[in-house]
Amino acid sequence: MSELEAERVARSYLLRVAEPPAPALVGFVGEHGPVVAAERVRRADCPPKVRDETAARRAHDYAERDLERAAADETRLVIPEDGEWPAWPLLSLAVAQGRGVSGMAPPLALWVRGPARLDEAVDQAIAIVGARAATEYGEHNAAELGYHLASRGIPVFSGAAYGIDGAAHRGALSADGTTVALLGCGIDAGYPAQHTTLLRTIGKTGAVVSEYPPGTSPARHRFLVRNRLIAALTEGTVVVEAGRRSGARNTAGTAGALGKVVMAMPGPVSSGMSAGCHTLIREGEATLVTSVDEILETAGRLGEHGADPSKPRRRTDRLGPEALRVHDALSERSARPEERIAAESGVPVERVRSLLPELELDGFAERGDAGWRRRATKT
Repeated sequence: MSELEAERVARSYLLRVAEPPAPALVGFVGEHGPVVAAERVRRADCPPKVRDETAARRAHDYAERDLERAAADETRLVIPEDGEWPAWPLLSLAVAQGRGVSGMAPPLALWVRGPARLDEAVDQAIAIVGARAATEYGEHNAAELGYHLASRGIPVFSGAAYGIDGAAHRGALSADGTTVALLGCGIDAGYPAQHTTLLRTIGKTGAVVSEYPPGTSPARHRFLVRNRLIAALTEGTVVVEAGRRSGARNTAGTAGALGKVVMAMPGPVSSGMSAGCHTLIREGEATLVTSVDEILETAGRLGEHGADPSKPRRRTDRLGPEALRVHDALSERSARPEERIAAESGVPVERVRSLLPELELDGFAERGDAGWRRRATKT
């Protein structure tokens, strides 16, 4: 068995023995590597927190069986050691976890069915999410957004649920574009039942993705855990319709915590299905959008798709509104503490702390002993 095959078998085992996001196990694997970590988990030779996360299933060593079942179902296990692994967007989860945000550990591996490569599908992708019990207004807008984003070459991600999710996927498919469905159960679970044909179609042209091994049944907590992947793997999230308490708002909140762009479509003021969108907009947690051009503009670096070609472009045109304000509050000559940056930008300090590492990764800011400074950029 080659080293890569051994790592794949080890990660297949680890995915089954701990319920995601399993932050202690993820850290343990990062420290020792998947093969050694798997061997030590089997023997319970690991730190207490890792033992707690794996104790109930440590003996469930079905790794090779899972890989065989997946291969027979045209499903592959993509691991961080593969070239296909979407390392860059998933880094936002590691950054958030490092800041102490709970439930943000990156996945150990991802089960994937479909021809789309994950590292390519995540490039400039947009998530479209919303209510399961969607209105005709919501489904129409979700399908329109999915269609027009896909027709411009923007991959559309969603959760394959009834309502908004399904409409967004169908819209992207009708434009012969790339769409990716993230599941909160095993890929073979056939859930939701009325979307089996839709999932089969997505699996033939795009990708169906899950961190849950074959046979894992759907559960509410798994869909909430899944939402962090929808938020992390995309450049921005659009909430089309959502009640005051909904999974879509959970995805939007996660996207915000990861420093991603959050957008929401307004709806009729009398519609309870738009109340969550209105709350996100009113509380400054999302930017109001009504069209694909506004989505592309708001999503920062995607804005060039809808930009006026007569206007000069700058590197900072790729930044979202809050990120741009934080960038403008930095100085090239002197480092500034996060509290001062928040005061000058008008962006809450918690949000500033999530945006600065993103700006650093994109080459717009740098951290020093005394705080943060702006890196010189060329227009």
